[in-house]
Amino acid sequence: MATHEHYYVPAQSKWPIIATVGMFVTVVGLGTWFNDLKAARPESHGPLIFFVGGLLLAYMLFGWFGAVVKESRAGLYSAQLDRSFRWGMSWFIFSEVMFFMAFFGALFYVRHMSGPWLGGEGHKGIAHMLWPNFEFVWPLLNNPDPKLFPPPKGTISPWGLPLLNTILLVSSSVTVTIAHHALKKGHRGVLKIWLALTVLLGCAFLGFQAEEYIHAYHELGLTLGSGIYGATFFMLTGFHGAHVTIGTLILFVMLMRILRGHFDADHQFGFEAASWYWHFVDVVWIGLFVFVYVL
Repeated sequence: MATHEHYYVPAQSKWPIIATVGMFVTVVGLGTWFNDLKAARPESHGPLIFFVGGLLLAYMLFGWFGAVVKESRAGLYSAQLDRSFRWGMSWFIFSEVMFFMAFFGALFYVRHMSGPWLGGEGHKGIAHMLWPNFEFVWPLLNNPDPKLFPPPKGTISPWGLPLLNTILLVSSSVTVTIAHHALKKGHRGVLKIWLALTVLLGCAFLGFQAEEYIHAYHELGLTLGSGIYGATFFMLTGFHGAHVTIGTLILFVMLMRILRGHFDADHQFGFEAASWYWHFVDVVWIGLFVFVYVL
């Protein structure tokens, strides 16, 4: 008689519904906030709505992942479920790759197609009649309509904070890999040290990113409203910074779990998934450094 591998099926859960409500409230709050900023409304409920949505998401993440950890620690997961987790994480990272490809595609389109067309180049150069005095040069410090979109005074040099942040993130990929190998070999002391160092490197990156943004806004006039250069710069680096923030929090949670004795050489996919995500964030930053800062 044929036998089948045990496959755990969880009970009905409230967490997907809470996640849906939390994401909806967060997006509504963010949209309200941005619209009120554009309309120069002094009092906006957007930040409060956004904060409530963020609290709902935090509650959902803590509760849902807590339930998953309890199930895993109870030995309810089989090898097949482990493979399902791996496929799920793989497809999630693929979706994140496509997310950033959309923004890189927009950057490519502006730099090599629509921008030159507005400057009179290419087979659609007739668009130059819209702004006859406009000359397209990237980085774009001379917008077609400088009154509507005041251009920035300058750009951020790639050989200062961006290069430092590149070194920090590449180094963090090395440290998290060392930590992962230490986990597989059962060297928990080494694991704790290198994982803690990875978290510190992620925090340092975010600190320097904030310093760079302050410099861009207050000294260079480089903002989301300073034309297509500012928009693409902050959309790419901003979303990447959000991903670094999430990745740093995930690694911090992994560190807390390790301090509590979680994971071993045979049961450590939670840590492995976190390291996959961190390597993905690092690779995206290298692309940003090359195509946004250097070229």
